[in-house]
Formats: sequence, structure tokens, C-alpha cells
Amino acid sequence: MPLNSHSTMPKRAGDVSRALAANRLGVSAVTYFAIAVGAPLTIMAGAVTTGYAITGQVGIPLGFVLMGVVLGLFCVGYVTMAPHVPNAGAFNAYISKGLGRPAGVAGGWASLVAYNTMQIGFFGTLGDAAEPLFRGWFGLELAWWVYSLAGWAIVAYLGLQHIDLNGRILCVLMIAECLVIIIYSVANLANPAGGAVTMDTLSLANLFEPGVGVLFAIAILGFVGFETTVVFCEEARSPRRTVPVATYLSLGVMTVLYALGSWSMSVATGPDRIATMAHDQGSNLIFNLAGDNLGGAWVVIGRLLYVTSVLAALIAFHNTTARYAFSLGRERLLPSALGTTSQRTSSPRLGSLAQSAVAGTVILIYGLAGGHPVRDLFFIWTASGSLGILMLIATTSVAIVVFFAREPSGETAWRRVIAPVLAAAGCLTSVVLVLANFDKMLEVDQSSPLRWGVPGIYLAIAVLGVLWGLRLRTRRPDVYAMIGLGAKSAAGTGLGILSEDSTAGTTRRVR
Repeated sequence: MPLNSHSTMPKRAGDVSRALAANRLGVSAVTYFAIAVGAPLTIMAGAVTTGYAITGQVGIPLGFVLMGVVLGLFCVGYVTMAPHVPNAGAFNAYISKGLGRPAGVAGGWASLVAYNTMQIGFFGTLGDAAEPLFRGWFGLELAWWVYSLAGWAIVAYLGLQHIDLNGRILCVLMIAECLVIIIYSVANLANPAGGAVTMDTLSLANLFEPGVGVLFAIAILGFVGFETTVVFCEEARSPRRTVPVATYLSLGVMTVLYALGSWSMSVATGPDRIATMAHDQGSNLIFNLAGDNLGGAWVVIGRLLYVTSVLAALIAFHNTTARYAFSLGRERLLPSALGTTSQRTSSPRLGSLAQSAVAGTVILIYGLAGGHPVRDLFFIWTASGSLGILMLIATTSVAIVVFFAREPSGETAWRRVIAPVLAAAGCLTSVVLVLANFDKMLEVDQSSPLRWGVPGIYLAIAVLGVLWGLRLRTRRPDVYAMIGLGAKSAAGTGLGILSEDSTAGTTRRVR
């Protein structure tokens, strides 16, 4: 008998274990998750100073502004298409809808690798930031990886709890982190080098200097996270409103913080000295300027919030990664056990445990092998992860264009054609620029095998994903039909696979 609504289907015992908790997150909570993934203070202390140091480019603030504009255009199509893809595995669902299910398999696998890689890299920064702080406060002489493992235990525990508990913790940490960046920036602008505030770092002339590609490569690292709002759509209240507002809000906050913070640092040092001082002082530059302008107490506050910034990013990354694993398990693109949730908290329990196991193993290997937490773990792993996420954003931007070309859905030309096309062009250009300067992002020689080895891994994942999707189409059509359906895939298990015509609001069987 045909079914007219998902709500008419009988409930089965297994349904509860394949559903995330609904109506848990409001706009503010989803926004905090997205900003936390971006780790603003970590980007200011690490990526911005490194960018100034290794490139000599003074146009980094302008790079953040322009990247914010490109990603803002991407958001137009991204949030417009969101109601058509209610799925915790956002990239997987978007790419499946636009470019086909085999490409969606590739996108899902690549997403899981990219977010896992990003989170693992941040554990290196956590250990590096916490070690001198606790040594100075308590005289503890512990290796960096001990602090990384302590943070790992906290993240692993929270990953098994209610999602709104994680959201409340991030709320406190994010407000404090954003406030300290604003206070530091205002202090820098109030104490300009030479006595005058200069706008040199925001000049468009910086776009025509050699090495401008590195400028965008650094900028994209800071914006990783804004796209994760869609990952929490199944747990959001009123997702049609919550996801778009949170996406635009998080992107806007990131753009303002990065542009303001990086520009104010150049004002405080002078544009002609920012590269030299960043090279000499590294991540200490932002705190040394705070000490000069505000006093020692603000340095202590900033360094403490630097540690909590990394911890917040780890919590947000963990929750995002666990939901990607859950989504892929629920659609049986990974072992189906990953597609189950805790009966108590409705969190993706096995996906969370699997992510914790991988991260903990990597920390121990690097720690016991004597690896450097920043050079060997943070830079290489986070740069590799951010490249993967940028490539997924670019692929998704193309999928959005294709989707609306095929199904206009009554949207305006700006939402379905103009903005998505401009975003796709900008995102693809960014991928090319980042690949051309990837050795600088990794801080390795041009001859290093990592320069092309990392992109090669993503290419291999994409090829294997497409081939696996094609295999499923011929040998497991029941599994193939569920790709990209999200919660509907679980609802359809055992009852015939269901798909929803989002424009007509009807339901039909897919054979």
C-alpha cells in the first residue's frame, strides 16, 4: 500500500537507536559549534602570525575579508538547498543530491577523513599551549602529550553526553574567546606604531604582490567550521530557520574577528615590521603586544583562553566527526554499527568512541616517537584537513549549481544561479591557489612528498568512493537508494526505501 507520509510508518525497536536527538539546539548553540571549530584565538596566535612570518605579505587582513565574501556567496546556495538535504552528513547529502550518489559516497568518506585529520592536529596545539602554562603555574614538568591526552579524555567524555551540554560549554568558552580578541584588537589600535593608524594591510594593491596564493591559503584555514552548521540540522530547533541564521552569523563573526585582529596587529607593530616581528616572536606576538598595551594580567588571561580555545575546537570537531561517522553508518557506507545512537543521550556513541580511539592512538604514537606537537602534528595534520574541507566546499558549490539547474524549486535567480555560480568560481580558484602553495601551508620543502601526497590521498579516496558507489548501484540497490537520505534512510530500512520529493511534499518508493 502506498505511503503518504513518513509519520504513518510503524515504529520499530531499532528506530530510536538510529535517530539523533531532535529539538536540542537553537541558533546560538549551532553558531557556537561552528565558531568553535574555527578556533579564532588559535588562528590569531598561530595561523596569522605564521602567515605574516613565512610570506612577508601584509595583505592577510584583506585575504580574510575576500575569503569571507566568497564563502558568503557559497552560503546563499548552501542554506537555500539545506531544506532539501536534512542529513547529519552534510557534504555527503549535498553532493549526492547534486552530482549523484557515487560522488556522494566519495564526499562522505573524504569528509570523515578531513574532519578527523583536523581534530587530531589540534591535539598537538593543545599540548604545546598547556605545557608552559602549567609549568609556570604549578612547576609541572610534563611532556606535551600528557596534556593532549588529558584534553582527549575530556573531549571523549563529552562526546558521549547530550549535545546541548556540549553546546552550553562552548557558549561560555566562545564568548570569552571572542571578547579577548576584541579587547586585544582595540588595545592594538589605541597604541599604533608611529602614533598613527594605517590601513596599508587592507589595500587592494596587496593582491598583486608575489605569493598572493599563500594569503588565501592562510585565510581558508581560519574559516573551516562555518559549514558545520548543517551537520546539526537534525538536532536543531526549527532547522529551516536555525541553520541559515547560524551559518551567516558564524561566518560574519569569523570574518570580523580575523580581519580586525590581523589588521590591528599590523597597526601595533607597523606594516613594515609585522613580518619580522611575527618571524621572531611567532605565536607569542599577540600576547606580547597585549602585555605592552594592557599589562601582564591580560597576557595570562589570553594564554588561558588560548588553551580553552583549542579545547573548544576539539569538542566541536569531535561532535562533527562523530555525526559524519553516524551518517555514513546509518546509510551503510561504513559498518552499520556506527549508525546507532545512545539510548540515554541520543549521541552517536560508536562514532564518538571510534573517533576517540583513532585520535588517542595518534597522540601516543607522536608522543612516544618524540614528535614536535606544532611542527609535526598541528601544521601537517590541520593543513591536510583544511585542504580536504576546502575541496569538499568547492565540490559542494558545484553540486549546488547542478541541483538548482535541474530543480529550480521556485527560488530566485540570485539564490539558485548567480550566487552559487560566483561561489563555485571563487571556491575552485581557492583550491588552485592552495594547491599551488600547499608546501608553505605544511611548512615543508617544495620537494617534500607531502606536498602532493596529501592531495593524492584525497584523490584516491574520491576514486574509491565513486567506484564503491557504482558497485552498490549494481549489487546492493537497496543500500544505494539510501545514500544521501539521512534520517529517511533509517526509516526506510526493511520497509522499502523511501525518498521524498521535497518540492511536492510527497513520498515514493525507490527501487
